[in-house]
Amino acid sequence: MSNCPHCGHEAGAAGANFCQRCGGALRGAPCPKCNASSEAGDRFCNQCGATLPTEAKASGLSSIHPAWAVVGILATALIVVLALQRTGGREIDMAPPPAASTQGSPPDLSSMTPREAADRLFERVMRAVDGGNDAEVAQFLPMAISAYDRIGTLTLDDRFHLSLLHAAGGDGPQALAVAEAGLAQRDTHLLLLAAAAEAALVLGDTDETRRYYQSFVDSWDEEIAAALPEYAPGVHADLLNTLRSEAEAFLAGGGE
Repeated sequence: MSNCPHCGHEAGAAGANFCQRCGGALRGAPCPKCNASSEAGDRFCNQCGATLPTEAKASGLSSIHPAWAVVGILATALIVVLALQRTGGREIDMAPPPAASTQGSPPDLSSMTPREAADRLFERVMRAVDGGNDAEVAQFLPMAISAYDRIGTLTLDDRFHLSLLHAAGGDGPQALAVAEAGLAQRDTHLLLLAAAAEAALVLGDTDETRRYYQSFVDSWDEEIAAALPEYAPGVHADLLNTLRSEAEAFLAGGGE
């Protein structure tokens, strides 16, 4: 049994991915070139020498509040969707949980897969953004980004989530890079076009925002007809309607 490389606490269950005390990563992201495993803090793959993804740092969070104005409405819509998915579509109480349960206590990630942990942390960050809780965003945003890094092969929906996380942290360049990497696979993907537009807004580039939103509107009929799993009711169907309203409002307003 090893100790957490961040706080020194003895790791919990065998195979745990996160420290139960500080929430830090116990394992590194898989190598993007050969998929070999790595340890937390490793900078290079010990099998092929490739550069490994680095864990997100909180130092970039000084610009989060302007970014929240961009992603805030998406956070509100997303936490409803994610909570419904977790409860199997049952009615949920969207009232904020008691204060004592939200201050610094990470969800129990020790028994979760990297994807489950990423989804739970993504929801936690979106709730914090929606509630204006900068302390929780600062704590859980690096953990959420790191969790997505450990998934290995990201779906287009994963890239949408990861791009929004970077945007919520004020990291416009990385938010745009993640969205564009997904668009290189499917250039009409509505969620990624919206994420790219949001990232461009964080960067203050209204011309690029307009271009992505125009592509979003132009691709709407074709993409909805494609019926991708992430577009389905109970997944992101309602969010897509919100995104379309945002895109149309931006374009109608001349990008202001």
